Amino acid sequence: MIGIVTAMDSEAGILLESLNTENTHTMYGKKVYLGKAFGKDVALVVCGVGKVNAAVGACAAIALGADVILNFGVAGGLKATQTEVAGVYLIDKVVQYDFDLVQLNGGKMGTLDGEEENFLPLYCPPALALEKRTLGTGDRFNDSPTDHALLLELGCDIREMEMGAIAQVCKYANIPCASVKSISDVHESGSTTEQFMKNLKHALSALKARLFEIFASL
Repeated sequence: MIGIVTAMDSEAGILLESLNTENTHTMYGKKVYLGKAFGKDVALVVCGVGKVNAAVGACAAIALGADVILNFGVAGGLKATQTEVAGVYLIDKVVQYDFDLVQLNGGKMGTLDGEEENFLPLYCPPALALEKRTLGTGDRFNDSPTDHALLLELGCDIREMEMGAIAQVCKYANIPCASVKSISDVHESGSTTEQFMKNLKHALSALKARLFEIFASL
């Protein structure tokens, strides 16, 4: 079974249009849709925004029997040379840029307790022909120059608020996880909030057009 974890109803909606829903219920306070999409068994969990919600959503999908986790949705691009609005990218690794134990253990920013590296690798299906990008996850939606500089220093191309937590849960559960992101806003192209509101439908439409090949690759 493919466990899908999305933050927002609007993101889930692009799959619900193709999902033959067999059951709906609430688990751990999250909406769950069970059914088939593109010929595959699916558990879709709408988790809500942020890392704690995302971790709960991933746990719910795993508890329902998922043997692979897929996160898809919109995210922000950090530099116009690497991302464009409505561009759809496969994420190859993710770091939690707001996780800071540097002063305690001298490691790199984002290095989780017990880990050697700050980035967690993600599953990249070989058959999925999407350009790969690196993701930074944090519980902040802003236009902070400080955050932007940190993300670039870490080597990130894209930022959002969930995937780092999902990757952490999947690592502990020994379950592969993949992530595909469509860009809703790009740094230095105006207010992040205004871009997000303006481009959300366009970004989701671009992502929806790739769902068949995403599912076929899993």
